[in-house]
Amino acid sequence: MTFRFEDFLLDPERRELRRADALIALEPQVFDLLIYLVRNRERVVTRDNLLDAIWNGRVVSESTLTSRINAARRAVGDNGEEQRLIRTIARKGVRFVGEVTELSSAATQAAPAGPSNAASAGLPLPDRPAIAVLPFTNMSGEAEQDYFSDGISEDIITALSKLRWFFVIARNSSFIYKGRAVHLRQVAEELGVRYVVEGSVRKDGDRVRINAQLNDVATGSHLWAERYDRELADVFAVQDEITEAIVAAIEPQLYAAENFRARRKPPDSMDAWDLVMRALSHYWRVTRQDHVVAQALLEKAIALDPNYGKALGLLGTSYMFTAHMGWMEMASAITLAERAARAAIRADDEDAWAHNALGHVDLFARRFEDSLAEFETALRLNPNFALAQGYYGLTLGYCGRWQDADEAARRAIRLSPRDPYAPVYFGIAAFARYLGGDYEEAIRLAQESLRQRSDFVGGHRVLAAAAGMAGHMEIARAAVGELRRAQPNVSLAWIAEFMPMKLASDSEHYLEGFRRAGLT
Repeated sequence: MTFRFEDFLLDPERRELRRADALIALEPQVFDLLIYLVRNRERVVTRDNLLDAIWNGRVVSESTLTSRINAARRAVGDNGEEQRLIRTIARKGVRFVGEVTELSSAATQAAPAGPSNAASAGLPLPDRPAIAVLPFTNMSGEAEQDYFSDGISEDIITALSKLRWFFVIARNSSFIYKGRAVHLRQVAEELGVRYVVEGSVRKDGDRVRINAQLNDVATGSHLWAERYDRELADVFAVQDEITEAIVAAIEPQLYAAENFRARRKPPDSMDAWDLVMRALSHYWRVTRQDHVVAQALLEKAIALDPNYGKALGLLGTSYMFTAHMGWMEMASAITLAERAARAAIRADDEDAWAHNALGHVDLFARRFEDSLAEFETALRLNPNFALAQGYYGLTLGYCGRWQDADEAARRAIRLSPRDPYAPVYFGIAAFARYLGGDYEEAIRLAQESLRQRSDFVGGHRVLAAAAGMAGHMEIARAAVGELRRAQPNVSLAWIAEFMPMKLASDSEHYLEGFRRAGLT
């Protein structure tokens, strides 16, 4: 789709701006900004919209933002005084106000083409990870069921929009394809995205079947697909449940796809976003060495962009996890993590990862109420953030609220059952049941945690203590042996000092389990 305004032609596919037959040179960021303004001409675009769309959510100075807008104006023969095409709306943002005509590819074939090559014939890869959710197809043959299929799509768009690491196309743009048979490549080209979610809804009596899949349009591959069968006793509850499940499944697939793209780049050409994606791939492996690698990649990303809130938030979280596992000295981790977490919040107060990082810091600094507040903020910003949900459960447990802790940990498992951190969530649920005196369930959950990750320190800890309290001495002794291999510095003194339990009775209860298991 090419856009015509005045005597200009703006071609997103060829990444060309022409005036008559003259090609106008534009910096990539300025070109992206102009395309974004033209595509969103029906509304005022805010500063945050531009940061998300052009800078992947990174915070840049007002002068940088202003200079790019001014460059876009100059390219189309406009200026800050006249504002004939790009108008500033005081205290709101900017809007493209010129009259635009959308032309099909066939209508613009006469336009001069660039050098012929294989890449120019295909879909141009977007410079940032962007995703569109198409309206789910109503397969029921009942027009009145459109509200349900539309509601699923709209809720997914809303939920994905909370993932500030990705740019999500607004509902009004993606819903123009409702009822139209269009190729995904056309959708991706016209909306400027790489990833497309599509699906269908089929209602049969009191049951509904929902199919959903995530596509990488540039490669033509399906990254993920799932089918959900549900009873329709409560339509809105089913809608919420399915939305939650789809978003929780999509998020890690997007990270994995972006990491794959980053790995195909030469190391010297990777930008901050690529480095964060590489870091995440190591972060999710939950090993000591992988966290060391992740931290090095994140520090490199921050060196490239000191105000990159996402990198700072992930770095702070990684420091605290390694300290919690006993792989890093706690006081040093708290100092480094707090510095990164507070910088992340200064860079982007609406980033859930930033608040997740500070929640970790506050917990191990024994600022319990502050920790709960930070995790609650992270979950308000992204209700499907399984990691924050799990560590919210851990904080609740350390505060003595074991029933709430158990519920939060199980919600994290439900949100992301295939999550690499699922063993951690099972360990947190096991710890909650231990505090509640349900040692057999604590043992079962800890064993499930270790079934998924045999080297998980937290699983060995809870298993040893719970088996000790339950009198299963063979299990307890074996768990202590595995714990010492996974965390050589572990001792009763270490647990007493670095497991931040608010209630002395809970701390003594936990230590007693280790004593009975044979830990000294």
